[in-house]
Amino acid sequence: MVSEDTTAPHIFLVATEPSGDLMGASLMAALKRRCGDGVRFSGVGGARMAAEGLQSLFPLADIAVMGAVELLPQLPRLFDRIRRTADAALAAKPDAMVSIDGLAFNARVAARLAGRTFPIVHFVAPKVWAWRPGRARKLAGLVDHLMVQLPFEPPWFERHGLPTTYVGHPIIETAAGQGDGARFRQAHGIAPDARLLTVLPGSRRGEIQRLLPVFAETVRALAARHPGLRLAVPTVETVAAPVRAAVASWPGDPIVIEGDGEKYDAFAASDAALAASGTVALELGLARVPSIIAYRVNPLSAFVVRRMLTTKYANLVNIMLDRPAVPELLQENCTPEKLTAAVDQLLTDPAAVAAQRAAYDEVARMMRLPDGAVPGDRAAQVVLDVIRQGRRRA
Repeated sequence: MVSEDTTAPHIFLVATEPSGDLMGASLMAALKRRCGDGVRFSGVGGARMAAEGLQSLFPLADIAVMGAVELLPQLPRLFDRIRRTADAALAAKPDAMVSIDGLAFNARVAARLAGRTFPIVHFVAPKVWAWRPGRARKLAGLVDHLMVQLPFEPPWFERHGLPTTYVGHPIIETAAGQGDGARFRQAHGIAPDARLLTVLPGSRRGEIQRLLPVFAETVRALAARHPGLRLAVPTVETVAAPVRAAVASWPGDPIVIEGDGEKYDAFAASDAALAASGTVALELGLARVPSIIAYRVNPLSAFVVRRMLTTKYANLVNIMLDRPAVPELLQENCTPEKLTAAVDQLLTDPAAVAAQRAAYDEVARMMRLPDGAVPGDRAAQVVLDVIRQGRRRA
């Protein structure tokens, strides 16, 4: 008889970038609440997952790559990490593997796990509603269960026979909207009436290489328009060193921040934000920070992606609302002149600020889960249920 006890499961997790690290940490914390000290973790993750008890096989920076052209020079290392991850999963013989986002990496890991005796749960659906819908069928052939963040996503995968559960977005259980702005200003000597701009150039090496020079020109122009403007620059461990080096020459006495606590305090203190497109755009929304979203990739990568996209927007706030509530300046529109004008409007036009905050409130209502549930707990329950079902079939 196979025991259905899941009080001491071993979970092998694979996150491929900082946003996945956040989701993995939320899941790990929820599993520890449910299973106590008996739960064990192994796999790949970043600083947040390390804080919850994961010893990563290798640094997250090894696999955090974006863009088709940027990917090519990194292929030998990436294939080595795929092999190492798959070998480690097979050797660990966990009760379940949870792969988090990063389908380009995680699908290749899953494909190498022939003969595995454990179920795979994938967390975060590929955006098949935006581009390449064929990925839904591919994913259904690789994993046993899918957890999605948006309520409209399950049918896209269930039609291919993949059991799918809506668990909500982990961002809503962070403290993104609970920062202490007064504390941040006092800690860094920023007067209550001084303008504060938060600048977020991204979490991948390729992102910061493309965006930091553009953002540098932008903040110089803004500092000339707004004497006394201060800057907060949240970053993550994978790119902290080059970000610190780059912003050292910026005006505004930039305050470089690592860690969520002070980042959320900076959000609460900020008058506006200039951010790379990504999960942080949703964090800014939940913190109600008026923002401009910017992004650039290699022109060839942009050409390829644009031919496949079926959605009008890059920012999840705009996607959910189906309107451009938050300005997006992407690719050829991501210029210092256009960014300066867009941020300047947020620093001078109360009506523009009010409109964005109203849109953010709308998205917050859309993302709120019924009966006060939190995404981490829902995700943990799905993983434990999948383990039980697998044990009953064994």
